[in-house]
Amino acid sequence: DDDDDDDSQATDLPSFPELESAVQESIAALGGAVFPKLNWSAPKDAASMGAGGTLRCTTFAEIALLLKSSDCVAHDLCHALGSCSDSTSPAPGFEFQLALRKWCGSLRPEMEFRCFVRGRRLVGICQREVTTFYPVLLGKKDELDLLIAGFFEEVVRPQFGSDDYTFDVYVTGGGRVKVLDFNPWGAYTLPLLFEWEELEGSGRAENGEGVEFKIVESQCGVRPGLKTAVPFDYLDMGEGSGWDQFLRRADEELRWQAQAPEAGA
Repeated sequence: DDDDDDDSQATDLPSFPELESAVQESIAALGGAVFPKLNWSAPKDAASMGAGGTLRCTTFAEIALLLKSSDCVAHDLCHALGSCSDSTSPAPGFEFQLALRKWCGSLRPEMEFRCFVRGRRLVGICQREVTTFYPVLLGKKDELDLLIAGFFEEVVRPQFGSDDYTFDVYVTGGGRVKVLDFNPWGAYTLPLLFEWEELEGSGRAENGEGVEFKIVESQCGVRPGLKTAVPFDYLDMGEGSGWDQFLRRADEELRWQAQAPEAGA
């Protein structure tokens, strides 16, 4: 009977062989390692669940684990259209998409920037990784400002139809600007070194002023803790929690090891 129950439970497990096969083929075509995301969000808040604490995935199982563990992905699936005044949820004909991007481990995080567009005008730029101070940016700020602003005017604004949005870019060593992602204005998108109220009221572009470019200018300006989530076990250290039980067992093991030589003597 127990064997029958085990067989029944095994057959009830969800299985997506066609999807898994398609994903594995895509991973192989992209060089064996990918960065997963849905229509809007990547499971960045679940990076601690990934191999090496990153979003690098080499198998379907790793992708599924990140997506299942992510609050950002859950928001996309359940509430992504909640702040849209002209849309219903789910929108007619709308489909969720799983996007896989080739993993590029050589990208320099200090060369990633988030750009804020309000009323089809670029109103702000800031470094994307704000938990670290990069001295190299101090001397490159003006040059980067010109490169990114020029890229927006020549490439992004003529082709992207929305009025209000954000987009992330990467500046290569040769001075080329490449788009990494687009995100909605406000809501779930992190403003990083800005505040949304500050960006909403920005009149710099209309007044002919330059785009405001923010970087972390000293070690004192680092902003830790901008990750949107960590596993609850990391935070719950009360009596009976996973950490509490782990520490108790570790203490017991140490006491046992300390007593073992005495017993042998």
